[in-house]
Amino acid sequence: MSTPTYVVVPGLRGSAPSHWQELFAARTEGAVTVPFPEESLRHSIEERTRLLGETVAAIEGPVILVAHSAGVLATVHWIRSLADGAPALDKVVGALLATPPDFGVDWPEPHPRPAELSAAGWEPIPRRRLPFPSIVAASRNDPLARYRTTAGLAEAWGSRLVDLGDAGHLNPASGYGEWPLLDELLAELAVRAPSETAP
Repeated sequence: MSTPTYVVVPGLRGSAPSHWQELFAARTEGAVTVPFPEESLRHSIEERTRLLGETVAAIEGPVILVAHSAGVLATVHWIRSLADGAPALDKVVGALLATPPDFGVDWPEPHPRPAELSAAGWEPIPRRRLPFPSIVAASRNDPLARYRTTAGLAEAWGSRLVDLGDAGHLNPASGYGEWPLLDELLAELAVRAPSETAP
């Protein structure tokens, strides 16, 4: 298998310059970040999945997705939208899915109310098993999600669950910045991908 391209899938509000996704993209040759929607389409799940699909389609060779927060939900909605055997499914050889939000939690400001996204089609969250190796990273004190809910999603998606301990929402407000575990998790996915996707 050729070297995978890392596709960064940001959360609902994008990633601040000090966010680990932005830092990773800046230091990783060939990494691609999914474009941010126009402001009027910011909460549109259809626009999020369209932009993700176009980004993956423009890449030659294998892809590993690096998603955070609502970017995780956009990722699984995009996978659900694809027909079995779609070329894009063959491209994606792994996904790191970090701290997906939980619609059963009252999110703190300045995040939108969960009901707003639910009404915009983000619910129900797809629970179909993912057709490629994946890792879900979950925090014990995430203000946007309950650990048990995230663990349930990991089980449904067939993902390896990584317990981050008390990592907040894994964003600059929680002290990330650089995420020390990131490279180790991505290396695991890169190693697993060839053997698990070989014909």
